[in-house]
Amino acid sequence: MSTVATPLQYGDPPRLGAYVVRARLQALPTGFVYLGQDSDGRVVSIALLTRGAALDAAARERFLTSVRQAAPPRGGVRGWVARARGRGAASVPRVVAMDAGSSPWVAVPYEKGGPGAGWFLESVLVTGTLIGETHGPDFVPYWLGDRAPALPLPPPPAPPPTETRRAVLVALSALALLLTLTGAIAWLLLGPRDEAVPPSRPIPGTYFLPTPPPVPSPNDTLKPSPTPSPGEGGTGTERPPSPPDPAEDI
Repeated sequence: MSTVATPLQYGDPPRLGAYVVRARLQALPTGFVYLGQDSDGRVVSIALLTRGAALDAAARERFLTSVRQAAPPRGGVRGWVARARGRGAASVPRVVAMDAGSSPWVAVPYEKGGPGAGWFLESVLVTGTLIGETHGPDFVPYWLGDRAPALPLPPPPAPPPTETRRAVLVALSALALLLTLTGAIAWLLLGPRDEAVPPSRPIPGTYFLPTPPPVPSPNDTLKPSPTPSPGEGGTGTERPPSPPDPAEDI
């Protein structure tokens, strides 16, 4: 089926898994086909269900069943049985990535003119009857009117950042110290004040005033002591007589 790439429209997902959505290739009643590219430059074709088909359990299961049947067989007994049954015909595109969540999608290598990811959307819509011939008009699924792309749910938010126990204890200690200092300052500023005690009177300083020297009184004049007589039993030596004064002879 020839497809023409058109620009993305409002509601188209900008990214699906590891692929950046570049353009829209097809818009089918059951889903959309996009042109995607990974970080290595590989171009893929991505099929995404509509919101109505993704909400219908039966339609979503038909899409996933066709994708699982075309997926590369795994090793072991299941892989051997799948290879023996010849699962995966040549016309089935090779699955390189898929998402089986609430908004399933599948990615296959993009080959111009080859089978793209739109091949998996053909099995979603069931028409006709399972037994007998078709009589009357065909039925229409109830979800066919909701043709908006089934956008994947956003990733869950990251857990809130948590600090280590040591950091929490340090922060609590700093907070307690700050509160204590604030309370002490408030108590000093706003608390009850005691009556002011008058300061004690200082001891006066010592002054040294000079005093005049003592003046002797008249009663304290020195008088010559009398010469003791020899008979008084004095032990002192006699004073020699003074020489006669020459003036007395004149």
